[in-house]
Amino acid sequence: MDNLMTNLTKFISKFLYLTKGSYRRLVAMICLFLFISALEVFGTGMVGPFIVTATNPDSVLNNYWLNLVYEHLGFSDKYKFLVFIGFVVTLIFYIKTFCAFSAQKEVFNFGYRLKGKLSYNLLKAYLEAPYSFHLRANSSTLIQNITTTTDNFCIGVVMAILTSVSNTIVILALLLLLVKTSTIALIFIGVLFLIIAGLLRLIKDRLARWGIQGWDASAEMIRILNHGLGGFKETRVIGCEGYFINQMDAQVRKYATNKVLADSYGNLPRFVIEAFMISFLIGFTLLFIEFNRGEEKNLTVVLGIFSLASIRLLPAVSNLLGNVSTVRANAFAIDKLFFDFKEIEDFKKIESREFYSSEHDSEKSSSLLKSRVDAEIISFKKEIYVDNVTFQYPQMSRKALDKISFSIQKGQSIGLIGKSGAGKTTLVDILLGLFIPQTGDIKVDGISIYSNIRAWQNMIGYVPQSIFLTDDTLEKNIAFGVPEDLIDQDRLKHSIEVAQLSEVVSQLSDGVKTVLGERGVLLSGGQRQRVGIARAIYHEREILVFDEATAALDNETEQLITEATKALARSKTIIIIAHRLSTIEHCDQIYQLEQGQILKSGSYREVILGQ
Repeated sequence: MDNLMTNLTKFISKFLYLTKGSYRRLVAMICLFLFISALEVFGTGMVGPFIVTATNPDSVLNNYWLNLVYEHLGFSDKYKFLVFIGFVVTLIFYIKTFCAFSAQKEVFNFGYRLKGKLSYNLLKAYLEAPYSFHLRANSSTLIQNITTTTDNFCIGVVMAILTSVSNTIVILALLLLLVKTSTIALIFIGVLFLIIAGLLRLIKDRLARWGIQGWDASAEMIRILNHGLGGFKETRVIGCEGYFINQMDAQVRKYATNKVLADSYGNLPRFVIEAFMISFLIGFTLLFIEFNRGEEKNLTVVLGIFSLASIRLLPAVSNLLGNVSTVRANAFAIDKLFFDFKEIEDFKKIESREFYSSEHDSEKSSSLLKSRVDAEIISFKKEIYVDNVTFQYPQMSRKALDKISFSIQKGQSIGLIGKSGAGKTTLVDILLGLFIPQTGDIKVDGISIYSNIRAWQNMIGYVPQSIFLTDDTLEKNIAFGVPEDLIDQDRLKHSIEVAQLSEVVSQLSDGVKTVLGERGVLLSGGQRQRVGIARAIYHEREILVFDEATAALDNETEQLITEATKALARSKTIIIIAHRLSTIEHCDQIYQLEQGQILKSGSYREVILGQ
C-alpha cells in the first residue's frame, strides 16, 4: 500500500510539473464535470416520477415531493403537471448535452494545446541545452520525444485522465442514485466492481510493457530512416538497402504487435462490462420480483430509472475502463518528458557550478544562465585572452586541455595544429562557448565571455568541415535563421562576393532563389564550404572559426577557400584548425597542441619550418 501511494505521489508530481501553468483550467474543467454529473443525476432521477405520473396520475398526491411541487406551482390538472415534468426532464438533458459537448471540446482543446506547448518547450530546451547534453543524446530520440512522446502524454495520459475524471464523477453520481432507488442494486454493483478490478490487475503490467515496447519500436524506426535515407549514396553504392529494409520490417512488426496487444486488451474490460450490465439488469429484475411480491407495479418505475441510468452508465464505464488502460499503456511518456526536462536543467546547473565553484562568484553564475537568451554586445577592440584553461570530459581520466594560455589580437589570423586527440577541437568548442572549462577563463578586452555567453557567440562565425545546409534557397541558407522578408540584399550580395560565390550563383537556374535540395545536394563540397563562409560574412561576425574546413577538398578547391579566407585577413579575426599546413601558411601565429598542452607557438617559419 505504501509503495502504491509513493508511486501515485510521484505520478501526480510529474503530471503537475508537465502541466504547470494550466492548473486553473484543470480546476475549471473539474467544476464543469461536477455540474454535468449533477444534471445527469437530477434528470435521470426525474424519469421515475415522470413514469409514475404517466402510469398513475393519482400518485402525485401520494408522493411528498411531487405533491409539494404540484401545489406550490398551483397546478389543478394532473396531465398539465405531467407535461411540465416531461418538459423539465427534456430541458435538463438538453442543457446536460450542451455542457457535456462543451466539456469534451475543452478536454480536446486543453490536450492538443498542451501538446503544442510541450513540443515548443522541448524544442526550446533542446536548442538551449548545453553541448554536453547533445553529445550523449540521440537525435532520433529527441525527434521522437517532440513528435510522438508528447502525443503519448497529452492524448494518452492527460486527455484520458480528464475524460476518466468526467466519467468517474458521472458514474459515482448515477450509482448513488441507483443505490438509493434500490438497495439490491448495491450487491450487483459491488460484485461488478470486484470483477473489473481483478481484470485490470491482471492486464495492467502487460499494458505498460506493450506501451513502452511500442514506443521503443517507433523510436527505432525513426533511427533506421535517418541512417538509411541520410546515407543514401553510401547505401546505394554498397548495396545494403536490404539491411535497412529488414531492420525496418522487424521494427514495424514489433510496433504492430505491441500496439495490437495494447489496444485490444485495453478494450477488453469494456466488452466484459457490457455483458455484465445486461446480466445485472436481468438479475436485478428477477430479484426485485422475488423480494417484492405484490409490488410489481413499482418495478416499472425502478426499471425505468435503471434502464436510463444503464444507457448512460454503459458508455461511461466503458470509456473509463478504456481510458484507464490507455493511461497505463502511455504512462511511460511522463517519465521520458519529465526526466528530459530535468536532465537539461541539471546539465545547466552542473555546467554553471563547475565553472563558478572556485574563482567566480554566484552572481556571474546566474548571469551565465540568463545570457543564453541575452543579446547584449561585448566590445572587442584589442584582444582575446585564453587564460589558463583546463577542461576534462566527464568519465575521462586524462585532461583534454591542461592550463592552456595564449592571446589573439584583433584582426589576427591564428592556426591550430596537432595530431588527432591533441585537443584542437575541444579548444575550439570552448572558444565557441559550447563547453565551459573547469578552471581558467576566456576574456575579451579584460571581460570574461561567461558574463554574457550569448553576446560572445553573436560575434563568432563558425565554418565546420561539413556545412549544414537546409532544403531551401541559397539566400535562406546564407542568411541562416533570418525570415525571408528580413533578408538584407546588400549584405547578401557582399557575402556572396567575399566568399567567391558569384560565379556559382550565375550558374544556378534561379540564382539566389534556387532551392539547393536536402543538405545542399546541388552544390559541390567546395561550394558548400563557401556558402558556410558567406553565412559567416552575412551575419557580420567579427571572429571566424574554420574547423578543418578544407580537409575533405581537392587542392584546387582548397586554394579557392584559402584565397577567400586570406581576403578576410585583418578585417576579421580568424581561427583555423588545419591538417593541411598549406591552409595556415598565411596565419600570423600558429599553435601546435599535443596532449592538451601547447607544444610550440610562433610564426609559420618558426613552428612548421623550424627556422
